[in-house]
Amino acid sequence: MVLGAGLRCVPVSDLEIRKKLIHGGQLLNGLAGPTVMNAAPFLSTTWFSPDERATATAIASLLNYLGAAGAFLVGPLVVPSPNTTSHLPLASQSNTEHIKDRIEAVLYAEFGMVSLIFSAALAYFPSRPPFPPSVAAASQRLSYRRSFCRLLSNFRFLMIALAYAIPLGVFSGWSGVLDLILTPVHVSQVDAGWIGFWSIVGGCVVGIAMARFADFIRGMLKFILLLLLSGATLASTWFTLTCLTTVTHLPLTTATLYTSCILLGIFLNSSVPIFFELFVETVYPVPEGITCGVVTFLSNVFMGVLLFFLTFYHTEFSWFNWCLPGSCLLSLLLILCFRESYDRLYLDVVVSV
Repeated sequence: MVLGAGLRCVPVSDLEIRKKLIHGGQLLNGLAGPTVMNAAPFLSTTWFSPDERATATAIASLLNYLGAAGAFLVGPLVVPSPNTTSHLPLASQSNTEHIKDRIEAVLYAEFGMVSLIFSAALAYFPSRPPFPPSVAAASQRLSYRRSFCRLLSNFRFLMIALAYAIPLGVFSGWSGVLDLILTPVHVSQVDAGWIGFWSIVGGCVVGIAMARFADFIRGMLKFILLLLLSGATLASTWFTLTCLTTVTHLPLTTATLYTSCILLGIFLNSSVPIFFELFVETVYPVPEGITCGVVTFLSNVFMGVLLFFLTFYHTEFSWFNWCLPGSCLLSLLLILCFRESYDRLYLDVVVSV
């Protein structure tokens, strides 16, 4: 991430070279992303006791999303929109230079933050505590080869992996172009940014609360996911029908768009740590990083496929909106048919007793 952020800040006047540096920086940043995103279950198992693991996973995984929430605000508030109303060449050139300066300021700030975190990790970042907090933390895990074989041959894991990857991948792609989706219904870029911001912040708060509930009452991960996915299905259907005002005649107001989008983000984002904990419990003793890495890869694949189709069908977004309730409903059905098990928790409880 340090190298990637640094490459984007190299002051080169040649636009072709600058473009290649930025693409290279984005590639390095993307390569680092899955490691950071998948570290939460591993950290919670290594450092926390069984009655704290879900909460630790939620805090570590959902804090990543706060960066995305900040991006919704940084874009509209720091970098102004192009001024398309002026037809004067000098005014247009001045506006372009101002936008360029603001974008570079954002890139330099991101490089500084990443470098600061990297320096802190170099100074002090122990790999594990002096004493393992649980039996699972001290137990032997499967090798990489055996882990992948176990994952690919476990039908129950594949069920919940798809239940996670399909709606979260669709939602990630949908969120990335939220301003374009809301433009036809006369919602500004700033309002779209605030909608994305509050949906992620709300998801973080609710996700941590749900994880704390899962720590207090163990064995409820499937039930929690059923509640969250049911809410996501209803919220996404409400938003999609609201956008079809000519067909459904539902009231299309800023309040309804805010409410439906924020509720959708809350339900889906808060499900992430619950899914992570259920993955690890289902396929234990497969290492947490491998398990979550596979499902994150699947989620990115679905997001990439959706954005690929968007390059061909970008003049009308109703099909994109319908992908949301369809993916949430499919995930809900998969979780409904899923038979849960808690192998890691069973080991901690039985062996420790």
